[in-house]
Amino acid sequence: MVKARKIRRAPRGEKVLEAAGVPGRHADYETAAVIFSQGDPGTTVMFIKKGTVKLSVVSTAGKEAVVGLLKSGDFVGEGCLAGQSRRMATARALTPTTIVILDKKEVTKRLHDSPDFTDRFLSHMLSRNIRVEEDLVDQLFNSSEKRLARALLLLARYGEHEKPQRVLPRVSQELLAEMVGTTRSRVNFFMNKFRRLGFIDYNGGLRIDNSLLSVVLHD
Repeated sequence: MVKARKIRRAPRGEKVLEAAGVPGRHADYETAAVIFSQGDPGTTVMFIKKGTVKLSVVSTAGKEAVVGLLKSGDFVGEGCLAGQSRRMATARALTPTTIVILDKKEVTKRLHDSPDFTDRFLSHMLSRNIRVEEDLVDQLFNSSEKRLARALLLLARYGEHEKPQRVLPRVSQELLAEMVGTTRSRVNFFMNKFRRLGFIDYNGGLRIDNSLLSVVLHD
């Protein structure tokens, strides 16, 4: 089986913005609010200052798939910088979320004029691309149990902080099933198993212990 690698650290988004002084406007979204929809014009880059954002796509047959969960410090909608005139996915707030909206022209200008900003932004986005590639490998080669364990560790930002346990924002089993590519019943089965083994705990929110990593690394 393919083993998950430790999540790489990227420059924090706040530092990326501070490096070039890119002007932006703040917007607040309540839980479940749509930030932008698939097919909307892509004219802005967004920075998640606070909260969690779900990215999903809908096929022509109406089937929805979750393609990512983004957290504070992440950028979203950057595809417009590569020529995407329309949003390729729908972004929805999973928790109360604050977004900094950056005009595409302003970001493009800073990328041309500020080498420091360019280096920081590229480092941040390349880290995201590596994460996407690892997600694809995970989906193709690992079991649903390992995919669920990895998804929980990623949501808990494993490797980014020193605390041995972390409490996740409320995430439904239906959403986890969509992320992992399995059924809710399978997610429920594995979540109960992880709890019995002490990898997770439901008291006061979903708490993740670093020992859950053993599921990902076990052959």
